[in-house]
Amino acid sequence: MLRDEMRGYLDRGYNVVKMKIGGAPIEEDRTRIEAVLKEIGKDAQLAVDANGRFNLETGIAYAKMLRDYPLFWYEEVGDPLDYALQAALAEFYPGPMATGENLFSHQDARNLIRYGGMRPDRDWLQFDCALSYGLCEYQRTLEVLKTYGWSPSRCIPHGGHQMSLNIAAGLGLGGNESYPDLFQPYGGFPDGVRVENGHITMPDLPGIGFEGKSDLYNEMRALAE
Repeated sequence: MLRDEMRGYLDRGYNVVKMKIGGAPIEEDRTRIEAVLKEIGKDAQLAVDANGRFNLETGIAYAKMLRDYPLFWYEEVGDPLDYALQAALAEFYPGPMATGENLFSHQDARNLIRYGGMRPDRDWLQFDCALSYGLCEYQRTLEVLKTYGWSPSRCIPHGGHQMSLNIAAGLGLGGNESYPDLFQPYGGFPDGVRVENGHITMPDLPGIGFEGKSDLYNEMRALAE
């Protein structure tokens, strides 16, 4: 089922896919990862997400296992506010790591950069534009990142919803997560937009672009009425 799920994303044009880890023993997760890598081959890259469930010992054990594979990133290993844990992992995992989806202000971002051991040449920041107090606060966050030598291109917002999509495009971020089958009608793309080799062409719509997604527009209209 996992291999079929990942193949389905490739068939829709994605070239980076993500799977959850930590819900099974580490050796079973190794088998799951190898199965997905075999399925996607050279057509895509694989990211793994622990959803913040690991303590330091488990996070390090997984880091040692995961570094055997060419992963796109190792995501949210432990408690999002445990910056010491995140910093310690860099000693054991040379590949890209990602975190930040549960941090919501420019002060949070500053503390992560100061104390979390994040590396601007390879790691990814996942602050969610809509949850981070909106566009203005997200712009403050980018200004903080700039002072520490981080490019906006290292930010890939978590969540996969329309708000982040348009902000990511407008601010020149590194991408935006997309959940084509979840959180509908809020996830996905405007009608007629297709993924090609991991990219889309943004439609010529103002603002957030709700009007271009008919099922979402109908939902919004019903709420307004």
